[in-house]
Amino acid sequence: MYARILAALDSSTKNEAVFLKALELAQGDRAALLLVHILSGDEGIWANLPVADTYPLAADGTVYEYFQRQWQQYQKFGLDMLQGFAERATGQGVHAEVRQQAGNPGRCLCELASSWQADLVVMGRRGHSGLSELLLGSASNYVLHHAPCSVLVVSTLQPAAAQST
Repeated sequence: MYARILAALDSSTKNEAVFLKALELAQGDRAALLLVHILSGDEGIWANLPVADTYPLAADGTVYEYFQRQWQQYQKFGLDMLQGFAERATGQGVHAEVRQQAGNPGRCLCELASSWQADLVVMGRRGHSGLSELLLGSASNYVLHHAPCSVLVVSTLQPAAAQST
């Protein structure tokens, strides 16, 4: 039985499955839900956005202002997404908190799981494998090996036969 479930959400369309699984478990166990979004430099349309206070060394004020605006939009998008999921959870009778922070997704999720004393982390996977996983890393792989609690990785990948049709 779980009392505190951390759900790791991102900007992908696959996060709906992660949210629904975390919500289902939280409802069944009457657990609290922490909905988390990690602002990272490898997510969707913000893939090349410098994280936090970093920006290209050769950037002038105009470029810096552009990145600042993009960063603010990225933060707003994440918070709006989390609030939407939190409202849905609350509507289903589940206490939900939201948290967003910048950094390495795997490390941040493990730190949050520890500080919030999560019993379970629910997350998806992007499907990196082979060389791309080696070069880009895998948040789910990192969390599986370093989290202080149980981890449920929700498979959102389609079987190969379904992809080819």
